[in-house]
Amino acid sequence: MPKMKTRKAAAKRYKVTGSGKIRYKKQGLRHILTKKSSKRKRQLRASGLLHESEVARVRVLLPYA
Repeated sequence: MPKMKTRKAAAKRYKVTGSGKIRYKKQGLRHILTKKSSKRKRQLRASGLLHESEVARVRVLLPYA
């Protein structure tokens, strides 16, 4: 049976932790930062954990993660 392909777009956006949870970088910190408060920018720096309702969908895209 041939190897399954990893969706590279998803592989660049998500990382799987040691416990199996999926992390991602929050959006909104690339440009137009002057109107955002310091608190908001600081909170956007922290990586997010994918909600459990979306985990199964991402695991299909990352078969070897």
